[in-house]
Amino acid sequence: MDIQMDKNQLSGILSDTWWMLLVRGVIAILFGVLTWIQPGISLAALVILFGIYSLTDGVLGIWTAISGRKEDDHWWAFLLWGLVGVGIGVLTLTAPGITTVALMFYIAIWAIASGVMQVVTAIRLRREIKGEWLLILAGAASILFGVIMVAQPLAGALTLLWLIATYAVVFGVIMVVLAFKAKKFKKQLVNS
Repeated sequence: MDIQMDKNQLSGILSDTWWMLLVRGVIAILFGVLTWIQPGISLAALVILFGIYSLTDGVLGIWTAISGRKEDDHWWAFLLWGLVGVGIGVLTLTAPGITTVALMFYIAIWAIASGVMQVVTAIRLRREIKGEWLLILAGAASILFGVIMVAQPLAGALTLLWLIATYAVVFGVIMVVLAFKAKKFKKQLVNS
């Protein structure tokens, strides 16, 4: 029996653009590892590095949304996710002299908004695929990271660096695993 995949499935978008999830995960891991290796990095360098990371992640999210807009009515979730990343990246890069507290709140807002969009997307995917829990886990990690940063606004720069690095590596690993699962989504749908 030949089962046709419904073109209105988020899993189809993720399956077609699985490599973007992989790139996002690898960039997050590299960002985290670089931050761990260079704990003495200046706050200005961290601001630029985070701005570039958030901007890149946002652009890839927008690309995912645009490439899947004809296949899924809910492509806007990816677009919103990407626009938040681009907005925070641009804001961070245009105001490099911000204080540690301001940077923490920028990052916290980005992490919470990104996490909420990931959870919303995963809830939508639960009817379509198995393994959506990875996206829920990534979203929960983003939200938890943002909440911790809001709760501890006076943490030192080094603490902030370690917290950001740990979050980036954990998030990156989850995204890499999700990328390889996403690559198989269409096959799972057709065989189910």
